[in-house]
Amino acid sequence: MIGLVLAAGAGRRLRPYTDTLPKALVPVGPEQEGEEPKSVLDYTLANFAEVGLTDVAVVVGYRKEAVYERKEALEQKYGVKLTLIDNDKAEEWNNAYSLWCAREVIKQGALLANGDTVHPVSVEKTLLDARGNGQKIILALDTVKDLADEEMKVVVDPEKGVRRITKKMDPAEASGEYIGLTLIEPEAAEELADALKAVFERDPQEFYENGYQELVNRGFKIDTAPIGDVDWVEIDNHDDLAKGREITCRY
Repeated sequence: MIGLVLAAGAGRRLRPYTDTLPKALVPVGPEQEGEEPKSVLDYTLANFAEVGLTDVAVVVGYRKEAVYERKEALEQKYGVKLTLIDNDKAEEWNNAYSLWCAREVIKQGALLANGDTVHPVSVEKTLLDARGNGQKIILALDTVKDLADEEMKVVVDPEKGVRRITKKMDPAEASGEYIGLTLIEPEAAEELADALKAVFERDPQEFYENGYQELVNRGFKIDTAPIGDVDWVEIDNHDDLAKGREITCRY
């Protein structure tokens, strides 16, 4: 199994940082003397290394040169081997295509993390601990947080697994929020790639979570793992960034 990070997004709501950096490299950690503040990618790589995932693929696109420039330093700092995958449509299409770009490495099995999610390593541990009962795809689910319109909401049936995953849902109907981390077993790789392709060919602006819904619609069972009462944040704007900086001070 490998680590996989989607880091191709532009993050325009985080300008001026993202004038020169992809969202995954925006500084979010506390400042330390003699060191650059850590980015989301730093924290994700540290988490992966802590749970033994030292082969990591990173899908890059917008301002990808910044990731290429830091590749060797990141490998040395976290003891990982990075494979960078170019998304040639990162500024035109949404992330269903971005995840599809990693379809070959997913065949090894992958622990996927969005490149804009700050979270503790307990989330990776929860997903890895949930394996072993025939699950093929397991989503990290926050069942504690109060939900609003922007969250990626999930409805779960105790027997059948995920039934719906979408932002376009009454929060009161949801079982929880998908936080942007997924464990994907090798057996799911080809079916997931086919579902993602169907989704972005239908609409290039679709999220990869629509690929999960496509799988569910086809009768594929997707499971979930509740992460408990955990401090995490998806960093989309400057308010989120401020929250991320508050959270990382506790890690």
